[in-house]
Amino acid sequence: MLTALVIVFVIAYAAIALEHPIRINKSASALVGAGLLWTIYAISAGDPRLIGEQLGESVMATAQIVFFLMGAMTIVEVVDAHNGFEVITRRIRTSKLSSLMWLVGFVTFFLSAILDNLTTTIVMISLMRKLLAKREDRLFFAGIIVIAANSGGAWSPIGDVTTTMLWIGGQITTLAIIKSVFLPSMVSMVVPLAVTAYVLRGQPVDALPAKDSDDELQTTEFERNLMFFMGLGILIAVPAFKTATHLPPFMGILFGLGILWLVGDLVHRHKTDEDKQHLTLAHALSRIDMSSIVFFIGILLSVATLEHTHILTALAQWLDQTVGRQDLIVMIIGIASAIVDNVPLVAASMGMYSLADYPPDHFLWEFLAYCAGTGGSILIIGSAAGVAAMGLEKIHFFWYVRKISGLALLGYFAGAGVYLLQYQLLH
Repeated sequence: MLTALVIVFVIAYAAIALEHPIRINKSASALVGAGLLWTIYAISAGDPRLIGEQLGESVMATAQIVFFLMGAMTIVEVVDAHNGFEVITRRIRTSKLSSLMWLVGFVTFFLSAILDNLTTTIVMISLMRKLLAKREDRLFFAGIIVIAANSGGAWSPIGDVTTTMLWIGGQITTLAIIKSVFLPSMVSMVVPLAVTAYVLRGQPVDALPAKDSDDELQTTEFERNLMFFMGLGILIAVPAFKTATHLPPFMGILFGLGILWLVGDLVHRHKTDEDKQHLTLAHALSRIDMSSIVFFIGILLSVATLEHTHILTALAQWLDQTVGRQDLIVMIIGIASAIVDNVPLVAASMGMYSLADYPPDHFLWEFLAYCAGTGGSILIIGSAAGVAAMGLEKIHFFWYVRKISGLALLGYFAGAGVYLLQYQLLH
């Protein structure tokens, strides 16, 4: 049975990693993998009661992550429908490319910690398409945006799916992850940014003619500001809600979503159905990326079978015996996340190492949050932010390898070095 489970998981994992070449959506591969793994396990174990209990536990853990992501995605969609991100993007103006690069990098870094790295990448690249006339400039900016978004997502419990998984799973706590990973994440962004800004020094911004976008917007300034600050306020308040009530984060995000829905209905109550249809929460729910949600369900349920059959525990023991050093193991996982999706890697790591042996805020979990979050920047296919940038700007894989991968790798190792040094000094 164990051999069959490993073979099925490896094939499903390969199909997920090779999503673009084989042209099969990774959500389909994840769901088929989950179905086959649980079927093999159920037939081989021959204990329906035990399998039912274990599947129930796995579904409950998965549902918490899925509900949280659905709520967060919907809030972001509502803000976007009201053109709320104009509050930030309209203020980004400068005449020097290097100055613009620093400005965009820091805005992306902090915005991705509040929203998430995927949404922030889409917002910032869309802004660059309105600002920069030269495609070559836009490509460099897109590369730096991917690095900054992934770095910004790593130190926040709501900034990256993998960090969110660790937070909801109880492996990390809000204040501890911010204190431990903020500085390494900042370094992993600043190093590539400094090199790129130095290369672009002295070059003027070749800007597109400014358009009066207010005519195109169907929302008032009050509505844009209200939804932007409410949306961000709700997302920021969720960690505080968890700390104060000890309820799971998905309860806080759903509570906040209900408040935003109520306010939205009150603000637009005098508009006709046609005018307010695209501004409603119901419309926002139809726009969220359900394909990604389904992928998370499939991959988390797949990994759960390996956890229940103790395959992951055996893998952790083998890694400890072969590699020996935890920091090297985690750094290898981070580099591997540039090649394959970091979600199943982190999900597998959570199953490999128990909370009994590695309590919350242990070195392993915090360093994993950093490495899995920032390691995806090394290749453009290594993160959702990179894939989004690839689609928006039609970035070629090998262009990214030549121009950006080395910078991302430099930032990755610089940040890892800072984390390890910081850990030694503080512990």
